Amino acid sequence: VQLQASGGGLVQPGGSLRLSCAASGLTFESYAMAWFRQAPGKEREFVATISWGGGGSSYYADSVKGRFTISRDNVKKMVYLKMDNLKPEDTAIYYCAANPPSTNWGFSESKYAHWGQGTQVTVSS
Repeated sequence: VQLQASGGGLVQPGGSLRLSCAASGLTFESYAMAWFRQAPGKEREFVATISWGGGGSSYYADSVKGRFTISRDNVKKMVYLKMDNLKPEDTAIYYCAANPPSTNWGFSESKYAHWGQGTQVTVSS
């Protein structure tokens, strides 16, 4: 299984970015997908997750609710994170992760068996 995250960069406060994660080596539609992030000097934290199949359910950390949107394209085997109204506190390395169908879905890192390499997002003026 491989997950390849991309789309990070430097953006001004209030700006937008869309992160992408390309998946391979798995039956993509069977996996719930998620984004986590790790800011300098802090532990990695949950950002958003989307259910398997059609992605009819999604959940967000309170800190990003209303600003971030997670989505998936099962044909392309991609998961996305659209980030709007970015704030300096959103600065972090963002990781995509895959939750196997054999594991209960959730917000904990332990639920996700496969991880991408991370993409840096920096929000600064």
